[in-house]
Amino acid sequence: MARRAVNPNRRSVDRDSTPLVASLHQKTRSSPLLSVGLVLLGAFLLIGYSYSGSGGFRDREAISKGEGATCTLEVQRAIPILKKAYGDNMKKVLHVGPDTCTVVSTLLKEDDIEAWGIEPYDLDDVDSSCKRLVRKGFVRLADIKFALPYRPKSFNLVIVSDALDYLSPKYLNKTLPDLARLSADGLVIFSGYPGQQRAKLSELSKFGRPAKLRSSSWWIRYFVQTGLEENEAAAKKFEQAAVKRSYKPSCQIFHLN
Repeated sequence: MARRAVNPNRRSVDRDSTPLVASLHQKTRSSPLLSVGLVLLGAFLLIGYSYSGSGGFRDREAISKGEGATCTLEVQRAIPILKKAYGDNMKKVLHVGPDTCTVVSTLLKEDDIEAWGIEPYDLDDVDSSCKRLVRKGFVRLADIKFALPYRPKSFNLVIVSDALDYLSPKYLNKTLPDLARLSADGLVIFSGYPGQQRAKLSELSKFGRPAKLRSSSWWIRYFVQTGLEENEAAAKKFEQAAVKRSYKPSCQIFHLN
């Protein structure tokens, strides 16, 4: 939790208030207006303190909910770049990861994209929009440690974010090939950088374990061991589109066949 910034004005007031209070003590009866002024000043300080404190509470609340910079948010930023890279191969998209309702909603706003989502963890505390997507079958809850209920190559593109980071190699050995099985034209993985800050409290309560953020070299070796190849054509187009739009991702992005 970030430490609340100290208000320099409050410090100066505190320093200056000491001799002022002493003077007031000596001339209590002769300076009633000064007393009133000090009371008002104290009230303003209390209001300022309460305001800054409420901001700190909001920050703690956001952390407890797992809000902040995530790779799922990065997917939303990257959608225009992905469209440039994959073109017609982005007609049917499956997103896998936390808060998939948000990603699916964003994708469905694109006229030429059909989108579905898999939420790997829980759908207990969601808004009415997400509930509607679940009711219509666009989003479903499923444990990605097991085979997902889709036929091979059911989607042109499968996008994964904030999901594989929570799996041990034991489960990755099953999950990653299954996700590749569902894709006809590409698998895109968004993964956090090692050392990237995470909301630890929410991770333990929701995911059961903190994220294991791995280096790009680790992932590349693992892809080779799993039999997955880099989609060089898509990766190159993505990079070119990112440069044109001055897009700098805050997560690692891997394009696989």
